[in-house]
Amino acid sequence: MRRDSDRKRGLLSTVGPGILVAATGVGAGDMMTASLGGSVVGLGILWGALVGAVLKWFLNEGIARWQMATGSTLLEGWVRRLGSWIQWVFAVYLLGWTFFTGGALVTACGVAGTGLLPLCADPERSKIIWGVIHSAAGLALVRLGGFKLFERLMSACIGVMFVAVVVTAVLVQPGLGAVASGLVPSIPSGGLGWLLGLLGGVGGTVTLLSYGYWIREEGRAGEEGLGACRLDLTLGYVMTALFGVAMVVIGSTVRISGSGVRVAPILADQLGQLLGPAGRYVFLLGFWGAVFSSLLGVWQSVPYLVADFLSLRRGLDAERRRALDYASTPAYRAYLTGMSVISLPVLFVSVKRAQLVYGVLGSLFMPLLAFTLLVMNNRGAWVGARFRSGWTANVALSLTLLFFCFVGVIKAWDALGF
Repeated sequence: MRRDSDRKRGLLSTVGPGILVAATGVGAGDMMTASLGGSVVGLGILWGALVGAVLKWFLNEGIARWQMATGSTLLEGWVRRLGSWIQWVFAVYLLGWTFFTGGALVTACGVAGTGLLPLCADPERSKIIWGVIHSAAGLALVRLGGFKLFERLMSACIGVMFVAVVVTAVLVQPGLGAVASGLVPSIPSGGLGWLLGLLGGVGGTVTLLSYGYWIREEGRAGEEGLGACRLDLTLGYVMTALFGVAMVVIGSTVRISGSGVRVAPILADQLGQLLGPAGRYVFLLGFWGAVFSSLLGVWQSVPYLVADFLSLRRGLDAERRRALDYASTPAYRAYLTGMSVISLPVLFVSVKRAQLVYGVLGSLFMPLLAFTLLVMNNRGAWVGARFRSGWTANVALSLTLLFFCFVGVIKAWDALGF
């Protein structure tokens, strides 16, 4: 792994990991949930974007707390402290998550590319071509560019995404009074389902684990490292919350229907009628920035988990694992290539069911993460007295555990067709 001495410190190094995890966690599904929710029930669910970002902040802070205290990743902590069984359960889970998430991302990129520049008269064919192009581009950029290029590319995508979406939200002129009212917690009529979707979706699921590997790339450790993590996570999740608020605002100004990423062109067309052609393309550019940054983030980070898994299976000691450059391992490269290919068949089928299964998988992971952080970060013998979770973190994680158990049951119920 590269350490502080190996790279020039700057603003991107200081806040980069928090921005990366926030951008990777904001995908097409989150955008469409927020905009459809705003279209159906209005601005009354705005506060859900803020609360959702706060919950994810505490989860990521817990991951950083463990790593800064022990020098080991959370995956290693699961295996060393909770038993090897969790490693195998997570490995099976990760394979399914990779397929459905990768499929949803390449499809979203295909839709975004087609909205900006159709490659042929048939939109379905154009979507497939653009999906393949984006998957291959993500593979090449991550494989050949290394972490520094990845940071710069993500920063560019994030800038496009954030500026385009926030500018669009300002241009639709929602009214400051209505926005302020929507930030006060309440549940509008018929809005519970949309509120749960907004709370649970904003900020990512399995990709939260990526943060541990990105802060390793920055060489963070100890109390100073935890302070840096809190700073960049705060900035990242402020951006996530603003993005969610902006999408609800945009959705509240139009009336749209449908499901999945195909809602984006419909929403863009409606915005075009409201703001003119420029408004349509500004929104589509923001949508593209969101989905391609998510694809890049998943392509770059998920193979870390596999490389970490296999290093544990090989029995490497803690010192050798800390010195290991995961991105240079055959396991990392093989999984990166594999996930960019196995995700492509989803381009040829309806993604509605895949998105539903992906939502269920994501919601099932969150209670596991919250529960293990509650257990592990409250053991002084494991993390030391200075790094034990305080009451604020414990309350937030407990609420997160209860909330995502509830959401997971609801989504599993929907997936079974009840």
